[in-house]
Amino acid sequence: MPLSEHEQRLLDQIEQALYAEDPKWANTVRISDPRSHYKRRLVKATIGFALGVVIMMVGVVMSLIPLGVGGFVVMLAACLWGLSSWKKMNGFGDAAPASGTAPPPGKPARRGNRGSFMERMEERWRRRHDER
Repeated sequence: MPLSEHEQRLLDQIEQALYAEDPKWANTVRISDPRSHYKRRLVKATIGFALGVVIMMVGVVMSLIPLGVGGFVVMLAACLWGLSSWKKMNGFGDAAPASGTAPPPGKPARRGNRGSFMERMEERWRRRHDER
């Protein structure tokens, strides 16, 4: 449902006031490409990974095992965060699951077309009974 002229005018005034008050926020909101958001997350994850390496090395040099373990956990968390951002940025996280069709007999299933763990187990069970 379209806005009336009065509502549209009010919305434009509010928008201009927000842009005038905080131009940095307005620029962030104006960006329509979600990949830029994931790029920023990827940069932050890289910085977090480097920080984790530094913390881990300080823990190793100073023989503080909890600090070294903490650095490793920071590295691991940053790596997982960065990988999830990378997948979403490149569109790999949006892929729909493949259909549950089985490959022809004698040909192994391709790794990308595999279903869930339970679907694979059910397929193995069916193949065992079909061979008998």
